[in-house]
Amino acid sequence: MNGWSAHDIPDQSGRVAVVTGANSGIGFVTARELARRGARVVLACRDETRGRAAEELMRAQVPGADVNLVRLDLADLASVRAFAADLKEDRVDLLVNNAGVMALPQRRTVDGFEMQLGTNHLGHFALTGLLLPRLREAGPGARVVTVSSGLHFLGTPDPRDLQMDHRYRRWLAYGRSKSANLLFVHELARRLAAEGSAVVAAAAHPGYAATNLQTAGPRMEERAWRERGAELLNRFVAQSAEEGALPSLYAATAPGVRPDDFFGPRVQLWRGAPTRSLRARWTVDDRASAGLWAVSERLTGVSFP
Repeated sequence: MNGWSAHDIPDQSGRVAVVTGANSGIGFVTARELARRGARVVLACRDETRGRAAEELMRAQVPGADVNLVRLDLADLASVRAFAADLKEDRVDLLVNNAGVMALPQRRTVDGFEMQLGTNHLGHFALTGLLLPRLREAGPGARVVTVSSGLHFLGTPDPRDLQMDHRYRRWLAYGRSKSANLLFVHELARRLAAEGSAVVAAAAHPGYAATNLQTAGPRMEERAWRERGAELLNRFVAQSAEEGALPSLYAATAPGVRPDDFFGPRVQLWRGAPTRSLRARWTVDDRASAGLWAVSERLTGVSFP
């Protein structure tokens, strides 16, 4: 794992990958590098205009890249179901649950969920459940990689106030949604192991990587000073999206990745080559993961076959 980089990605020829949020940031880099190694990559993006621009840029950077844009809005369960129903691929070798939102002012998804929990966790929960038969169809080597964050240490979902109706705090909501990602991976790995499935569920986080996540919240509130501050931090403190994508790419392609593994940057959860990452104790709690799973099935209406 020492010094692992995108050049170490094994050949992906013949494999089909779905990457959510592939139009920018670490999602774009993840999709591009998988395509560079020969994978057929479905770019699952909410904004079709930005998605089309990303698709064209990807083809320019990787001539001959086999990439295809399909619209997916994780904040709308009807869109998630439509994406799964319309997906032409009979099998999926790799699902990278990458898309997300961070520290937004209080908002609701189309289905009425708190936006960060709804987008970061529930949308990906539903998508994975709907695509799981195609992941099983891919056989050995199939993986589900869910992108969490080092900021999951901020908190874990509170079953008494899952949607944070009583007191919304944007950063706590973000941390809880990222803990939900890890609880989901933990429970999915347990369930796949119990059925003897070869599908591997793992997680990753990018450390502090310069993406548009940091500026989205301030822009929504029209707080120019906060947006400018985030831009300056991205420029002078954060590592690049190219580096931030490495833990996701490692979890998705490296040999020896185990169920429920969690990868992040080597240096203080912040930057550097990918390595197995620290995680909060509550994200490997079987009772908590099973409880969140049951609630997620009820809220999304998606039961894993």
